[in-house]
Amino acid sequence: MGNCGTARRILPTEATATRLRAGARMPVVTGDHYFSTEPTAAAHPREVEFHVAGRDYTLASASGVFSAARLDPGTAVLLRKAELPAAGTGGNLLDIGSGFGPISCVLATTAPAVTVWAVDVNERARALTAENARRVGAADRIRAVAPDEVPAGVTFTQIWSNPPIRIGKAELHELLRRWLPRLAPDGVAWLVVARHLGGDSLHRWLVDEGWQVDRPASQKGYRVLRVTR
Repeated sequence: MGNCGTARRILPTEATATRLRAGARMPVVTGDHYFSTEPTAAAHPREVEFHVAGRDYTLASASGVFSAARLDPGTAVLLRKAELPAAGTGGNLLDIGSGFGPISCVLATTAPAVTVWAVDVNERARALTAENARRVGAADRIRAVAPDEVPAGVTFTQIWSNPPIRIGKAELHELLRRWLPRLAPDGVAWLVVARHLGGDSLHRWLVDEGWQVDRPASQKGYRVLRVTR
């Protein structure tokens, strides 16, 4: 995981993290962190600039969300090394843990026919994603929602995520077991995981769960995983 801007980095207990990532009610905590449902600290707005696939992006960010001050290095590797959707791609795409929306914005601009479901438990992150969807001209195609706001019948042609490895294996597995089964039969999921945070063990776990997993790229200590049925 990258830095969390000015938010305090507080790691959840196993039970708390499971509830958070599954979209359950937020328990009482002290202080803000990037998975707070409603950060209370001042937002301190800023902008994050990056370049992907021939396009420059300037997105709104703020403290209290994941990697508020820059494009997270893992996310940067994912967007450089994974196979971005073709321009003619359609259907629903999922961005798990969208933060301020860099992955969602890249997907929506690269493939102008898709609808991107940008899922995050953090209310401020969702608001920033919605603002950034307007900035890139995709306000009608990026849906910034809480986990439980995704309709049960929606399936996804692609799933993208820089998942929260630091919440622990049990919680991460719970998260992936919730969303990966909603991949369309011919769909693909792209994940990025730091090697030193268990990228190789996650690869093995996904295989044990019955998924087809390839590692098409590695860069700067990050593993890019391609997951299919």
